[in-house]
Amino acid sequence: MTMESAVGCLKEFFKKRMVVGILLGQFLSLLVTSTGFSSSELARRGVNAPTSQSFANYVLLALVYGSVVLYRRKPLKARWYYYILLGLVDVEANYLVVKAYQYTSLTSVALLDCWSIPCVIILTWAFLKTKYKYKKFAGVIICIAGLVMVVFSDVHANDRSAGSSPLKGDLLVVAGSTLYAVSNVSEEFLVKNADRVELMAMLGLFGAIVSACQVSILERDELRSINWNAGAVLPFVGFAVAMFLFYSLVPVLLKMNGSAMLNLSLLTSDMWTVLIRIFAYHQRVDWLYFVAFFAVAVGLFIYSWYVHFQLHFSQISPFSSMLINGMAWHGILFITCMNYVNRLKNKRTCD
Repeated sequence: MTMESAVGCLKEFFKKRMVVGILLGQFLSLLVTSTGFSSSELARRGVNAPTSQSFANYVLLALVYGSVVLYRRKPLKARWYYYILLGLVDVEANYLVVKAYQYTSLTSVALLDCWSIPCVIILTWAFLKTKYKYKKFAGVIICIAGLVMVVFSDVHANDRSAGSSPLKGDLLVVAGSTLYAVSNVSEEFLVKNADRVELMAMLGLFGAIVSACQVSILERDELRSINWNAGAVLPFVGFAVAMFLFYSLVPVLLKMNGSAMLNLSLLTSDMWTVLIRIFAYHQRVDWLYFVAFFAVAVGLFIYSWYVHFQLHFSQISPFSSMLINGMAWHGILFITCMNYVNRLKNKRTCD
């Protein structure tokens, strides 16, 4: 094989890898949106059982992937206590974020999830020795500034759609996103050094055990008080199925492109959540939220600027492509939502 043919094959490989990464990332983004929608629906119905929502997902993971591990009859590639710690962190991350829907809006939860990005960058730099250029940190700082604006947006909003206690909900999301970052980086390390099926089986097993203990302590009375009709059961089932698919596919993207790309690809879930809030719930979004949204988009643009001009577009990495892709979707959604808000204002003026 000549050098030119080898380079051509390598370019073709990365093109396919880029397309698969983008498509898989966007499918995961839709799954995250569906879990947020399910949690928001349960919160609207007065159901407050965040750990119970995640319990079914962990049971499914343990049953499906645990069966494969038992069939293989091979020793674990990673120490068992690593999986216990990972299960504990993951359960509490899900608990904090799902709990936040009781206090703040769907859009705020979606955008504040971006806090996991700087956390992932710091953790991968510190523990996985991933190298980042200093110029990229300017983009991260601007993204964080946008997240701070979300908190002020929720405090500033006077309408009921913001939630019963927006500031408390926002802090819960930030704490949960930090734990998500720890979980994502740990999963990236394990999936690259151990085994994906083993990871899912052990995470499901210990996640189910931790969840069961937490449910028995914190949510027994809540589960008894729920009116188990179709309106309550369907969001529970939808949440469990979406989470199972999400957890099953996340290790694939982690092995291909890493935890930073995973978190960046999930940024486009903001697009879907804002559209759901405006068109499905008919709720008003505070103007400061759009400023925050624009700040996050600018931060992503600055973050990807260095890579975009250093590499030829045909040779750009899947990670950098996802950065630009996420930034573009943020810009499109910002313009779309602003146009919609302006049309609403003009309609009210005419009326």
